[in-house]
Amino acid sequence: MGIRSLAAELLPAALHGLQRASSGPPAAPAAEAASFAGLTEKLAYLSKADLKLVREAYKFADEAHLGQFRASGLPYITHPLAVAGLCADWKLDAQAVMAALMHDTIEDQGVTKTELIERFGAPTADLVDGLTKLDRLHFSTREESQAESFRKMLLAMARDVRVILIKLADRLHNMRTMNAMASDKRQRIARETLEIYAPIAHRLGLNQTYRELQELSFEHLYPWRHAALAKAVQRARGHRRDIVERVEKDVERAFAAQRIKVQVSGREKTVYSIYHKMREKHAGFAQVNDIFGFRIVVGTLAECYLALGVLHQLYKPVPGRFKDYIAIPKANGYQSLHTTLVSPLGTAVEFQVRTEAMHAVAEKGIAAHWLYKDGGKEAGAAADAQRLGAMWLQSLLDIQDETRDAAEFLEHVKIDLYPDAVYVFTPRSKILALPRGATPVDFAYAIHSDVGDHMVAAKINGEPVALRTELRSGDVVEVLTAPGAKPNPGWLNMVRTGRARSKIRHYLKNMETEESRALGEKMLGQALRAEGLQPPSADPSDADAAALWQQLTRWSGNRSRSELLVDIGLGRKIAIIVAKRLAQLMVERGSKPDAVTLTLGRYGHDDAAATQGVVFVDGSEGASVQLASCCRPIPGDQIVGYLGRGEGLTVHTADCAVGRRLFERDSERWMPVEWAEELTRPFETSIVALLKNGKGVLAQVAAAVAAAEADITHLDMGDEPASETTELRLLLSVRDRVHLAEVLRTLRRVPVVLRVWRVKPG
Repeated sequence: MGIRSLAAELLPAALHGLQRASSGPPAAPAAEAASFAGLTEKLAYLSKADLKLVREAYKFADEAHLGQFRASGLPYITHPLAVAGLCADWKLDAQAVMAALMHDTIEDQGVTKTELIERFGAPTADLVDGLTKLDRLHFSTREESQAESFRKMLLAMARDVRVILIKLADRLHNMRTMNAMASDKRQRIARETLEIYAPIAHRLGLNQTYRELQELSFEHLYPWRHAALAKAVQRARGHRRDIVERVEKDVERAFAAQRIKVQVSGREKTVYSIYHKMREKHAGFAQVNDIFGFRIVVGTLAECYLALGVLHQLYKPVPGRFKDYIAIPKANGYQSLHTTLVSPLGTAVEFQVRTEAMHAVAEKGIAAHWLYKDGGKEAGAAADAQRLGAMWLQSLLDIQDETRDAAEFLEHVKIDLYPDAVYVFTPRSKILALPRGATPVDFAYAIHSDVGDHMVAAKINGEPVALRTELRSGDVVEVLTAPGAKPNPGWLNMVRTGRARSKIRHYLKNMETEESRALGEKMLGQALRAEGLQPPSADPSDADAAALWQQLTRWSGNRSRSELLVDIGLGRKIAIIVAKRLAQLMVERGSKPDAVTLTLGRYGHDDAAATQGVVFVDGSEGASVQLASCCRPIPGDQIVGYLGRGEGLTVHTADCAVGRRLFERDSERWMPVEWAEELTRPFETSIVALLKNGKGVLAQVAAAVAAAEADITHLDMGDEPASETTELRLLLSVRDRVHLAEVLRTLRRVPVVLRVWRVKPG
């Protein structure tokens, strides 16, 4: 009675709002009134106080959207009402329904967040703000704007999952009513839905919403394909009606004989899932057998397995097509037993067996938390879905901590929206769900970022494996770590999870920054000593030095001393120019060039003070100091350093032709570089061997290299057809020039080797 009286009270307001917008079509008032009446009926689960708040939110949204129409010609308020109705179907709370009604008021109507806080409270205002795009900020491209808006929404979602539930309801209604839009806009929205929103719905377990978003996206993206397949499915439905009816009767009879109460319902694959399977298997429509299936809903968990036994006694199971998602749920909380059986007419039929609670979670996913939050056995399954969803949302916050670039963040999120998973075990039997194609590196980062950062090797089922090995369900994975180990940039090419990718990138960026800062400090110190001055203190408690650095960074356009040194180390700023400006500022403040420092800085290359500016190469360098791939210097070579723009320091041999051309073009970017006395690793260099063709040639060359205690890291024989002689290009790992000379002497003694020489550019 209370709901009816509320509807009666609100109906005149709805009609009044539409009469004021008299330019709309005549059918609009009836459509909106019906929608609002329908919403009040759906909200019967709310208290009277909450219903009053929803009524206020509706009035506010109605006023805000007054005179605004959708592309279809209907008043705009019909859209927020429909979105709120979808949220009510999930039994979301009053704050979420209010936010759904007002979700476009900030974005489209200029309402401020402060105004919403004052009228409806901070939680509701935060939900609305989380759903608002960043259209008012300036971005260089549409993609950048879209990526930043997605990041804002996903981070708001990580704080409060109701944000994404409202957004999915908003997107679902837009997809249902998109026919009035221009074709190019329909295509763009449909593609965005298929790539991002549908996978998010799946990741949060909202399978019903996921399937409908996929289907609608497919229909708008490929209307001809959708129409053709829909007709084919309709024809197949007619042909197979007898099979479906017979199977349904057989199943019901079998369960009745065992006195197990079940609900049997037939289900049909969506047109999109049939299309996806046809593309995946390169098959025609006739070859896709499991278009129809059955869902068996039972009362208890034990009855799921009893039901499976009944089905397997009734029809023969297809080997290898049984999956137990009850014992090991999917990453989004989905639980069911899946089995494929051969029907009496020889066609494959898939059965899904689950309890009512599992069915609720399978269809509603994380939204089942609100549907069943009052308790009971359904609440337990809903809570599991909530927990698994929360784990993924937390991973978004972890990725955000390492990723400040919006496009990169969106890339990581897309990677994590995987539709399929493998289930692997830790040595202590804990189960982890990872995307198909994941490697031990993904596994290590899923455990903890420190484990991933210090990983050196892995074992699968007790056997050592390569780090790029793909994991399979049931594998027991063990990670071996070492304190001094660090991530390899090559790992980025093989990891599959967004978490692993973002952690590796973050570590490499930090490592590059630290190395570049140290290099920049050394270069600035050397350049300043050439001006006869010692660098000012870096101690923040030294007020004079701090003021000096502040003046310098303001001149250079950097935010801090640290950022300036990184820019010098990466070659974005020239050390000599910065040093001259710093010297000028120091002289203005009363500092005087010191003759001894000046002499040491410019001429005393043998003195310790002078050599402080020299960069020593020992093999432990990272991103900021690299050995040039054109000449591949090794210890013993005369070397020079070229400071590229934003690339750090590149080390060339003194006689490298590429290096000489760079010196002629940009001489101020060169600096002294020397080999350190203690080297930390072997170095790579290229050689070419001219060989007589014949059996066992490669084996003889490899044996000679091994005898000289060197390693072959790469070899190339080219694509030329075999002739009497051939050139073999080898990339060797050697200690220094003396070791390389020994390798070359050993190779020249091999009978099949005609000539051998080291490759040098130019």
